[in-house]
This record gives sequence, C-alpha cells and structure tokens, in this order.
Amino acid sequence: MNEMKGSGPADIRPFRVEIPQADLDDLHERLARTRLPQPASPDDWALGTPNAYLRETVDYWLHEFDWRAQEERMNAVPHFTTDIDGQPVHFIHVPSAETNATPLLLIHAYPGSFVDFLDMIAPLTDPVAHGGRAEDAFSVVVPSIPGFGFSMPLAEGTWTLARVARTFDTLMRRLGYERYGSHGSDAGTMVSRELGLLDPPGYLGMHVLQLFSFPSGDPAEFEKLEPKDYAALEHMQWFQSVGGYNAINASRPQTVSVGMADSPVAQLAWSELFNSFGNGTSLVTREQIVTEVSVYWFTNTQATAGRYHHAEANSGAEPRINTAPTGVAVFQDDFKSIRTFAERDNSNIVHWSEFPDGGHYAALERPDVLVGDLRAFFASLRA
Repeated sequence: MNEMKGSGPADIRPFRVEIPQADLDDLHERLARTRLPQPASPDDWALGTPNAYLRETVDYWLHEFDWRAQEERMNAVPHFTTDIDGQPVHFIHVPSAETNATPLLLIHAYPGSFVDFLDMIAPLTDPVAHGGRAEDAFSVVVPSIPGFGFSMPLAEGTWTLARVARTFDTLMRRLGYERYGSHGSDAGTMVSRELGLLDPPGYLGMHVLQLFSFPSGDPAEFEKLEPKDYAALEHMQWFQSVGGYNAINASRPQTVSVGMADSPVAQLAWSELFNSFGNGTSLVTREQIVTEVSVYWFTNTQATAGRYHHAEANSGAEPRINTAPTGVAVFQDDFKSIRTFAERDNSNIVHWSEFPDGGHYAALERPDVLVGDLRAFFASLRA
C-alpha cells in the first residue's frame, strides 16, 4: 500500500496497490489453519454460507489465486489519494482522450470496492475501441468510500452516506470537473441518491442498479401494480429475509467485525451477497469474489465499512424526494426495484431498463451490458 510522495493540485498523490509480502504470507498461514464450524445438515445455503463452499474456496485462495496478478491488473490504471476535510480518499482517475467526455463518478457496493469497476473503465473512457461512439466517452473517477479499501484511516465523527456524497462532490471539484454524473449499486446507489438530494452545481444525474423504495402502506399504491410487480415484491421479501447482515451492522457492527478482522474465512463467509446468498443465480466468479474479499482483508476495513448501516439507521434523516435526472438498470436476479414506489420517491426517472440476467454485481457480471446502459442514459440527457 505504498504512496509515492509528491505534490499536485490540492496535494493529490499518486498511489500504487502494493501489499507487503509479510501480509500475504500471514494470509496464507491463516488460510492453512482454517477451522470451519460444525456443518449444517444438509450442508447447503439454507442457514448461511456452507462448509462445502468455504472449503473449496479456501483451497482455491490458498493454492490457485494469484494476488500479485490482481495487483498488476489494479495498477494498470492510475490510482491516487488526497485528503478532504481530514479524510484520506483513495481513487482511480482515468480521463478520456475524447473531447467533451462526460465526467462520471463510479461508486462501489457493499460488500464491494473499486474492483467492482475495473472491467468497465476502458470501454467507458475509450468507447471507439470498444464498439461505441466518440460522443459516448466518459472521464472516469472511481473512489473508495471512506472506511473502505484504501480510503483509510477513517476520520472522526459519524460517517453517513450524505457525508460521503459531499466528500465525493469535493473530490470531483478538486479534479477540475464542474459538471459530472454518477453511477452506483447498493451503497453506491445510496450515495448517488444523496448527490441527487444535494443537487450540487453541474450535477448531471444518477444512474443506479436499484432504487430502495418500499410500500408505504397506502392501498392506492397497489392499484398501480402489474403482475411482475407482485413477483418483484416476493423477491424483495426474500432478499430482506436472507440479508441479516443489514440488521447486525445496524445494531452491533463492531462486534461482528472482530471475527472478520482475525479470520479471512470469516470475511469470505460474510460476503455471501456475492453469491446472491447461494440461490444459484450469481454470475460473479470465484476469482472475482476472492479478489474483493482480499481487499477487505488486507485493509482490515470490515468494521469501518459496516458502520454505515448503523449510521444510516440512526441518522434521523427525514424522507426526501430526489428530483435529479435518474436512470435505473434492473437486472433479473438483483433486488427488484418497483417503479410505482420508485417514482414516488424519485420524481425525475427518465430512463428505466430491464435485463434478463445478472444481479447485484452487474458491474462484475455483465460489464458490457452496464456500459451500454450508461451510454444510453447519459446520451438521453444530452438529447
């Protein structure tokens, strides 16, 4: 995790992902000593991450996974750090060579990291080389949310997603962008929506994979629902029933993080959302999962990442309507956004796409499809 010292605009410093060999050796020693819990019967996903999956993945992590190759892939794009109001912020910045490229902030998920977007950067910044048009070009900024990855240590005070939005707006201004849009999934969706609520000068709009809008209890809302919406409600209920980490992080994030700070396998098990909780729909590969989990392990950031659930649950923020131009890409096996509820909370939805496969991590699963939808959304704003 070496920083190259130097000066730049507002002290923006080049950065490289370089995990010390001693940390890699320690990881391997811990993996070799893995002690799994007594298995459930049957040993499947019904009660959580099963032993069989963990045993196979630990063996892969220990004997096949190449962290140094992943570092090389990460460092193929330029990384930087800067300090904003006392908070170190790590980010990737790849300006497009195309004239009038649209500045785009890509905001990662939980659990997730800047790694979510590595496969999308080249198609976004150089569309002509990847089947697009020059006017579809983006200049891309991929930050690590404070408390995640290399945006550490976490500055004092409570970090809500609204505070993250303000920090990222400052980052974009510091990089010289007077106008920009954003995209995100999960935590990235919520930061994008906070940017919409903030409505800073030059904010173009938000493209997200979910809008977390739920029934209010008004019977009139249900009169507008179509059959597919009722199916989406059932999927939404399932998603909430297996997402117990939300309740744990919202109440005891520090306690549960102790195990993950001490055991890489605990971190792997906790990251079951990458597997869509084991329902068989996830297209995220084993290599992608282990890469993401390794970032959390090497940076020891589960505790600081998990606190956002607690901060949001206790923020006292009143519901507000987002009026920023909004695009939504709904992937078949993700949390199902229901348009009737989404339009109640977001009054300017101008783009809505639905895709036949892919899920919560579409940036990892279907990066080409997501790139195409981003191009379409921002092109519609220029029309």
